[in-house]
Amino acid sequence: MANVEENLKKMVRIFRRECHRVLESERTTIRGPDEMLIILQLTMAEINKQETGEFGVALSDVLLCWRCLLLDRLQLPSEGCRRPDNYEPIRREYEDFLKRTNTMDLIDVYLMTKQLSAEELLTPEQLLHFISGGVSEEDPVESTQAPPCPSTPSSQPRPCTAQMRRVVRRVLCSYLCLLLNSKDDLALAVSMDTPSRALGRTAFTDLKHAARSGHTSLFLAVTSFVRAIQLGGKGYAPPEDHPLRRHLKGLAEFVTFTDNLEEILGDTPDPSVACGKLLSRMRSALLKGRSSGEQIYGAVEETTAALREQISLLHTRRREEDTLTTGISPARPKAYAINHATAYMGRATVKLLLELLDQEALAPPCRNKAELLTEDQAALNGEEGHALVMLYRSPEVVTGESPKPLRSRVQAAQTKDKVKRGAGLRSQFACTYVEEAESGDGKGDGCHGDDDLPLNRVLDFPSTSQLPTCKHPAPKRNTHTTGTTGTLHPHTDPEEQEQEQPINKA
Repeated sequence: MANVEENLKKMVRIFRRECHRVLESERTTIRGPDEMLIILQLTMAEINKQETGEFGVALSDVLLCWRCLLLDRLQLPSEGCRRPDNYEPIRREYEDFLKRTNTMDLIDVYLMTKQLSAEELLTPEQLLHFISGGVSEEDPVESTQAPPCPSTPSSQPRPCTAQMRRVVRRVLCSYLCLLLNSKDDLALAVSMDTPSRALGRTAFTDLKHAARSGHTSLFLAVTSFVRAIQLGGKGYAPPEDHPLRRHLKGLAEFVTFTDNLEEILGDTPDPSVACGKLLSRMRSALLKGRSSGEQIYGAVEETTAALREQISLLHTRRREEDTLTTGISPARPKAYAINHATAYMGRATVKLLLELLDQEALAPPCRNKAELLTEDQAALNGEEGHALVMLYRSPEVVTGESPKPLRSRVQAAQTKDKVKRGAGLRSQFACTYVEEAESGDGKGDGCHGDDDLPLNRVLDFPSTSQLPTCKHPAPKRNTHTTGTTGTLHPHTDPEEQEQEQPINKA
């Protein structure tokens, strides 16, 4: 296993040395196994939304498609691996996501290195074994037991879990990745609301729509919106009804924080010192307002110290390599060089950060896939946890309208009212009702219930109690009118009434 890891590092170094021949930008970052699996989950959820309208996917379906995707892209036989019905759209969307974010996964790096170099360091089976998380007998197994609880309260920080350390490390590396590759939407999704800036699912959804309408990345959509408000003036500022207006405070804090990191990157000539300042600034932001007894405090301290040591080792090795080439005139930066047409001071720091992120991509994958895909990202902000797939899911829009139209609600109310007063009314007035067996369909009997009338007639009456409900109504009493001329008697013929009118006048 150690031999495979060394060959992976050689493969990535060859890729960085020769990638300018085929890539437009040297700042293309590499996706590790864990990020590859997360991107596949987001891709399958998006395809499922296009087909069924629901943004989501089962964990078993992700793992099944994950195996098929690795075998297919490595051109290995996939016998016994059942492909999903929508596998082809999923693979196209997965590759488009990598291209859109200016990133490459380890399989792309492996295939490109085979074209750029004649030396074959790995076999497809070895790379498949590493990405899929195969563990050899010599590899240590992480302990999944919970840390012991202290018997008495202590001011010492509580021991943090491996999951918490992994989340903190991902957040720190996401900020560093945004400094190098502003098109990485996944890095922005991880770091935008960490520490908490009140930028949840609603803000992320509005940002996605703004980036999609502008055909740009999420980071550029954020920076352009904040810059237009801060520097654009009334003529160029976004309208008042812009969806991102309600998230202006949190977005401005995020842009200000990234601007401070970029200033450190460009103003500090020593790469090791610059990386140390970047880590210190991010550490202060994550620990702001937290006590030393919290679990996240220990995770941030341990992760920051580990990254400092790793950067120091990389910088020492780079200086030793530069010492071996003393006396050779440095080449002039070419068109593809890092920081071309920009400040030259931060170029060495960018190279050191790229090497650091390359080693992060070569880290062994997480063995607990369920924990990875449902990771408690919001635990750093003291909220209920959620996975990235929940962040990418658009929240339900509340319009204030009734979920059912008026006609459906009226019909439901009529049915409910009929069930309530059925037995009681029939028991009291059974003689005035016609049984269903005798009346049949009820047509032609001169009496209709509420269900036989059309809906528009029912709505015209203020109450259904005014409708006739009896088949044989009682006869009306004969009322004799006296003292009124020209009034028809109830049982008087009209012709007799005409003959009586002259007598009355006389």
